Amino acid sequence: MSQGLKFSMAMAVFAAVLGSIAAVLLIWMREAAAQGAAANSLPPEVWRWAMASAAATTGISTAAAAHAVARLGSAAIGALAEKPDLFGRLLIFVGLAEGIAIYGLIVSVLILNRLA
Repeated sequence: MSQGLKFSMAMAVFAAVLGSIAAVLLIWMREAAAQGAAANSLPPEVWRWAMASAAATTGISTAAAAHAVARLGSAAIGALAEKPDLFGRLLIFVGLAEGIAIYGLIVSVLILNRLA
């Protein structure tokens, strides 16, 4: 395994661990995250599942984006070494792979907006 791929996989694991820590903190900190009477009227189980699903959505999509960018980035560098004219096209592909994390963040925001 190349050193760049090892680093990319290590960053993906780091993102997954960070997402897990965020999930645990969000599940158990209802009082800190509650912002109004509407949030307090929900049962604690609903609140915990919503926070866990929002954290899992962000964590899993970020890990998937890191994996996709790691694979696509190494292939893009190889293609650029042979044909530098492909830079614009390859940049679009890497941006689309990074969009996976943004979609997960948007879904998390939509889940959290349903709580308020």
